[in-house]
Amino acid sequence: MLAAWGLRAYPASMIPLSPFRRNLLFALALSAGILNLVDRQIIAVLKPTIAAELHWSDDDYGTLAAWFQAGAAFGFLAAGWIVDRIGIKWANPLGVAAWSVAAMAHGWVRSMAAFTAARVALGITEAMGTPTGIKTITTIFPAHQRSAGFGMTNAINSVGAVLAPLAIPFVAAWYGWRAAFELAGAAGLVWSALWLLASRGLVLGRYQATKAIDEKFFLVERRTWVIAVAKVLSDATWWLLLFWMPDYFHRQFGLSGTGLALPLALAYGGAAVGSLASGFASARLLERGIPANGVRKGVMLASALCVVPVPLALHVGPIWQAVAIMALALAGHQGFSTSLFGLISDIVPHERVGRVAGFGSFCGNLGGTAISKISGLVLTSGLGYAPLFTFAAVSYLLALGWIHGLIRHIEPIEAGDQASSPIGH
Repeated sequence: MLAAWGLRAYPASMIPLSPFRRNLLFALALSAGILNLVDRQIIAVLKPTIAAELHWSDDDYGTLAAWFQAGAAFGFLAAGWIVDRIGIKWANPLGVAAWSVAAMAHGWVRSMAAFTAARVALGITEAMGTPTGIKTITTIFPAHQRSAGFGMTNAINSVGAVLAPLAIPFVAAWYGWRAAFELAGAAGLVWSALWLLASRGLVLGRYQATKAIDEKFFLVERRTWVIAVAKVLSDATWWLLLFWMPDYFHRQFGLSGTGLALPLALAYGGAAVGSLASGFASARLLERGIPANGVRKGVMLASALCVVPVPLALHVGPIWQAVAIMALALAGHQGFSTSLFGLISDIVPHERVGRVAGFGSFCGNLGGTAISKISGLVLTSGLGYAPLFTFAAVSYLLALGWIHGLIRHIEPIEAGDQASSPIGH
């Protein structure tokens, strides 16, 4: 599998895996991303149906989204440490099994309070997904090929966003919306069992502190906050589109239920294209000796510009023009995200990748929490999507400006000094 995508793994002396076992684990890691996104997207795709039955207002839905984001945000604080501590062998099945049970719980609840608790639980447990995925790719691939690995990961994750609007409405129509949550959760439990079988007898590495500063002071390093603030700005727009795009299509074009399937699938198809294009373009440029500084920032700039046209989606006539704008924006997000993951692997020592990725995702989810609640309030007040889409248009340019302001020249840590760079120095 890896060779087919132009990727090579670490030498066997570093991670003693047969090619078949390595490819199997990589395939399972990719499919875990699909499950992660499908589980969280069920509520967005079925929002009109669930809201009608449970009598939710826009503010209620915004509150649920905010609680989910808050749960995920604080879950990330522990998730990164757990991944670094126990390693990818156990972090993968632990995370998938936990969020699968939380997803299934949505189908069992009846009250708003219980639904909120289920959303918080799903947010906390799904926090394992991002640091585990980043740690897995960083462990498997050498530095100059990780961008392609991250690109594949983001692209395959986007498949979950495409599958969700295609499959979920039909499952809900046939068996009810509760069954959609239960079936998705059951698939995750099966995945966890498969991972345990596939990784049986393997030692995939655990975190070992090499310096006292590793445990105590990573939060005062410049590179930690470069990632954190960039995640706040970029993830806010991602969560805005992830949670509210079905509602946008419903308000703007009157779509609901199965009518949302194709527009959402095509829009999220753009995310997959953006992931693959940015990941493999970055990998090829780095292999040709182009400096990481130019590659990362150049791809981020191109990605940020793809999101700028989002406000135009409020002024187009045919729905397919709006779909194209959303697809371009999602491609831009995934291109930016792929480069940001690559930046983590460039500038963060391997033993701290999980914690920095987890803390960055914590901050990104704080941004998501804020935009989820703000969106509900803005829409309830009658302002529509214009203020929200205007923010989205500039958010990635602001994130890139922040990165460039703090790191004028990106130097991969494997090629340079691994000393810490405290804030302000």
